[in-house]
Amino acid sequence: MRCFTNIAKLIRTKRINHPKGYSQSELSHLLGYKNGQFISNVERALCNIPLKMLKKVSEVLDINADELKEAILKDHDQTLDNYLKLEGASEMMPNTVKKASVVSAQI
Repeated sequence: MRCFTNIAKLIRTKRINHPKGYSQSELSHLLGYKNGQFISNVERALCNIPLKMLKKVSEVLDINADELKEAILKDHDQTLDNYLKLEGASEMMPNTVKKASVVSAQI
C-alpha cells in the first residue's frame, strides 16, 4: 500500500501557516488544477503530488527542497516497508495452510 502521509502533513502545514492562508481550493487552482479537490486529496494522503508539480508547489508554499525531499523519501521508505511486509506475509501463507492441512489430517 502506498504511503503519502508525510507529504500530506507537510503540504497541509505549509498551506495553513502560509502568510496568504490559501484554502485547499485556491491552492489547487494556483497549481493549475480545475478541480479544487486536488489539494484535499493530497492532504488526506489519498494521492501524491505529481513530480512535474513539485517545483511549483515548493515555490507557492515556500517549501525548501530539502524539506520536500525528506517528506517524499519518508513516504517512499514507508511504502517499501508496507510492500515488503505484504510480500513476507503472502510468502508465509502457503506454509501456514500446509501445516494446518497436516494437523487436520492427523486429527
